[in-house]
Amino acid sequence: MSLIPATILTGFLGSGKTTLLKRVLSEAHGQKIAVIENEFGEENIDNEILVADTTENIIQMSNGCICCTIRDDLRATLHDLAEKKRKGELDFDRVVIETTGLADPGPVAQTFFMDDEVAEQYLLDSILTLVDAKHAAQQLNDRQEARRQVGFADQIFISKSDLVSAEELDALTHRLKHMNPRAPMRATHFGEVSLKEVFDLRGFNLNAKLDIDPDFLKAEEHAQEHAGHEHGEHCDHPSHQHQHGHGHEGQGHHHHHDDDVKSFVYRATRPFNPAKLEDFLGAIVQVYGPRMLRYKGVLDMEGTERKVIFQGVHQLMGSDLGPPWAPGEQRTSKMVFIGIDLPRDILVQGLDQSLV
Repeated sequence: MSLIPATILTGFLGSGKTTLLKRVLSEAHGQKIAVIENEFGEENIDNEILVADTTENIIQMSNGCICCTIRDDLRATLHDLAEKKRKGELDFDRVVIETTGLADPGPVAQTFFMDDEVAEQYLLDSILTLVDAKHAAQQLNDRQEARRQVGFADQIFISKSDLVSAEELDALTHRLKHMNPRAPMRATHFGEVSLKEVFDLRGFNLNAKLDIDPDFLKAEEHAQEHAGHEHGEHCDHPSHQHQHGHGHEGQGHHHHHDDDVKSFVYRATRPFNPAKLEDFLGAIVQVYGPRMLRYKGVLDMEGTERKVIFQGVHQLMGSDLGPPWAPGEQRTSKMVFIGIDLPRDILVQGLDQSLV
């Protein structure tokens, strides 16, 4: 049986997860979707979709989709669904997990890699994060869960953008890009998104054979406003050192935020020594793994003519051979790290020492 693709839908309370989910479920796409609801005191999917007071924890819906609530734990629910699918008792093509608005997506994502039974049956496709434009500034300031949800995202949808000014939306976009430069983001109106922006994004395959776009850091470079530094010498954005009160408004909008979830990019034009890099990264994740939300790179490794695609979440990391370096292509390693108060100097120094 081929692996069942899974999508994690996250976002702070009131960000519009249920609205987006209703939209996806009711669209005539011909796909049978199993929705897993993290029942945590948050509202269930609206009653016209799901009969919430039923004693069953799995409900077959009229359009062939399935809804279920987690009564015990996610691992057991995923296993139960896969078993019913295998026996022909349930028919579905993919799974969407809607987390509660207060959830940290990290442990949910890790379920797909830490548990052998789940890993053998499912492929975690991506984490989608909804951000409420109207309340995001306050939520990101006050709640680490909201910041972590942004840090984990493979795709960010900004909801309620019609309720804020163009300047506020621009400032929010800048801030989100600084926190997570690898997630594409777009404004969405009442959950109206096309299915191709929701499913089969292949954003989170730890060991996928992926042709990752080598320019995937372009958005980050635009957001940084300090082009031209060699490997990882991007200074921290001024917003994280001091308040700007001297005529810099308008170029950065977000200079007064001191988000603990930040990103930085490392670049090198010399190849990595594979053994040294493995030793260094292994040591780093032992110490800082819980604070490392996502990290990803296209690497030039000594001893191979192919790009090495590398990514990880917390203490879990994996790498695979990507496409060959094209003739005449500049062999440059690029890595992006997204995490909570990561020790940038230690990372840069260790990576530098891992080069040939």
